[in-house]
Amino acid sequence: MPNSLMRPHASRVSFLQRLMDALLIFSSYKGLQVIFDTNWETKNILAGALAVIFFLTFSELQGLYRSWRTSSLGDEAGAVFFSWLCVIFALLTLAFVSKTSEFFSRSMMITWWIVVPVILAAARIAVRSALSIVRQHGVNIRTVAVVGHNATAHRLVKHLASMPWTGLVIKGIFDDPQSEGASIEIGQSIYTVGAMDELMRKVYADEINAVYIALPIRCEQRIEELVNQLADTTASVYVMPDLFISELMHARWINFGGMPLVSVYETPFCGLLSWVKRLEDVLLSSLILLLISPLMIVIAAAVKVSSPGPVIFKQQRYGLNGALVEVWKFRSMTVYENGEYVPQAKKNDARITPLGAFLRKTSLDELPQFINVLQGRMSVVGPRPHAVSHNEAYRKLIKGYMLRHKVKPGITGWVQVNGWRGETDTLDKMQRRVEYDLHYIRNWSLWLDLKIVILTVFRGFVGENVY
Repeated sequence: MPNSLMRPHASRVSFLQRLMDALLIFSSYKGLQVIFDTNWETKNILAGALAVIFFLTFSELQGLYRSWRTSSLGDEAGAVFFSWLCVIFALLTLAFVSKTSEFFSRSMMITWWIVVPVILAAARIAVRSALSIVRQHGVNIRTVAVVGHNATAHRLVKHLASMPWTGLVIKGIFDDPQSEGASIEIGQSIYTVGAMDELMRKVYADEINAVYIALPIRCEQRIEELVNQLADTTASVYVMPDLFISELMHARWINFGGMPLVSVYETPFCGLLSWVKRLEDVLLSSLILLLISPLMIVIAAAVKVSSPGPVIFKQQRYGLNGALVEVWKFRSMTVYENGEYVPQAKKNDARITPLGAFLRKTSLDELPQFINVLQGRMSVVGPRPHAVSHNEAYRKLIKGYMLRHKVKPGITGWVQVNGWRGETDTLDKMQRRVEYDLHYIRNWSLWLDLKIVILTVFRGFVGENVY
């Protein structure tokens, strides 16, 4: 996934990727026009051009044109497929609004929609394979050095060494004289800590392309001196502090009146991405509500006649930034609890009605929350909202618990599709749920949301520990 602390990838490779995508999309469109013997009119040219523009735009939002040197092919292919899915939706919407769908061959367009993502993914596989081959022969590689003899530096070296396909070749570990000559066994390799003078000699000789500084944050003066020395070279320099590096959430540089700041905890939905997420929520919830409205009417009637009380259970939960929001469910209990203490539902819980047990087991009680999504209180995908009393208890016991509220609560999430739904009768279970929630927030993308929605259909509705 993209690392927000890395500089934007605006190199020639990025430009060539854009050009390759544009040519493949437009040429495949033209080729299918010939195969299906359709007229090459202005509307057809415009449709092909719009597809290119839409794809480049959605791909930019997905981070598709950054460096994928350290990412998996599956992540890159997923971003391609999701961006193209957005293009299809945009073209269909335009055709519907402009009433021009009859001007296009349906069979040709469907074929094109299927062929393009396959071609784009195949092209990326070919490029990766070619790069892997040339890198084995010493072409398109980057030599790197790591400064630091500590756990953070060792973890970084192990991470770099585990990804030979990236073309990043470790030329050594360097530190002060106290650590010089020490031997370190990392993975299958043994490294000897070199002197800082040796590092500078190699950098000045252009034997090292990039330097990763992994010194403790308390070594501010050493880091500053080293950075100043390296400013006299052409090497790329990265600083990896050992302080809360594993807990950073969408860390990025911020220019605050000319002063550089690093955000430590931040929502992924800043600026344009907040609009993208909201558009996703409105479109998905509207479509789903159209499909499930008959079922919701049936469930509402069943709840009304099966036990006394309101059809909808409304409970206050923490929402975005910890603000209180009202979350709706079909009532599944004989009691209406919304106080300071709300006991979790357990197996054979006497409060749950017979119909409620079925609704909870199948998650059908949560269907009204799609209305909450339209209202802007929730998202389709995000951390599940817990009772306020549970939040107040767990925030004192689990580090980073409240970071879940850097985004809106969701109907489904990374927790649910990974089997952690239901009762959390131990602190360890809640800890794991929080870890999965924070993983989602740190690694959010449109593709990840789509993946969660698809997985929810197959394995997110029911669970062994759901009562």
